[in-house]
Amino acid sequence: MHNHFDKRLDPTKLVEGSKSVVSLMYNYYTDQKQVKGAPKISKYAYGKDYHHIIKAKLKIFIHRLEAQIGKVEGRAFVDSAPVLEKAWAEKSGIGWIGKNSNLINPKSGSFFFLAELILDLDLQVDAPIKDYCGTCTACIDACPTDAIYEPYKVDGSKCISYFTIELKSQIDPSMAGKFDDWMFGCDVCQDVCPWNRFSSPHKEVLFEPHKDLLGMQKNEWQELTREVFNEVFRKSAVKRTKYEGLKRNIAFLNQKRAY
Repeated sequence: MHNHFDKRLDPTKLVEGSKSVVSLMYNYYTDQKQVKGAPKISKYAYGKDYHHIIKAKLKIFIHRLEAQIGKVEGRAFVDSAPVLEKAWAEKSGIGWIGKNSNLINPKSGSFFFLAELILDLDLQVDAPIKDYCGTCTACIDACPTDAIYEPYKVDGSKCISYFTIELKSQIDPSMAGKFDDWMFGCDVCQDVCPWNRFSSPHKEVLFEPHKDLLGMQKNEWQELTREVFNEVFRKSAVKRTKYEGLKRNIAFLNQKRAY
């Protein structure tokens, strides 16, 4: 987060002459589930990589906008540049940042991707909405690794998503037995959030899982070959952890707690 900090604070350093940030959300919630007992993958990674899908849609969005009002200068961003996406989305009124640090929309919950258009258009500004977390601590109470150490504060170095996706070295043995069977990402703090009772299944065909993904049993994951990995996760966000990383994560789930 310290890298390119000036650009995170000032969109004009990303898009010269820009006047507005347009925040957008795209639903990825699904009620489909993996086989009980199998190592788990975060819902957002069931289908094809969202970066490419949403970026393509944003290009269409800009083309249609230009068809109506003329040439527009700007850029589209999908988790791919130093953009404070949650802060801008909160400021725009899409939702509030909850105690689990996720953005929550009162009508849709939190299972959605964020994207931004930074444009040279001088647009009317929307207002933020209030925080509706109230006294609820469901996400804090449910976090398997105690990564949410106090309301609105998350220790990223203790988050299961960090361990299973970003971390390239060996996982800290003290975390053994604490991953709640997650092998890629983690949805616990979202699954327990009361606001996600308003989540509805997405309608994006490209977010549908590979035909074999949901039915794979625990032993099939443990015996996962590179060929099966490449087939099931073709053009998937899971490719970020690579075959070796996913195998490491699956093996780690079998380790017993160190104390």
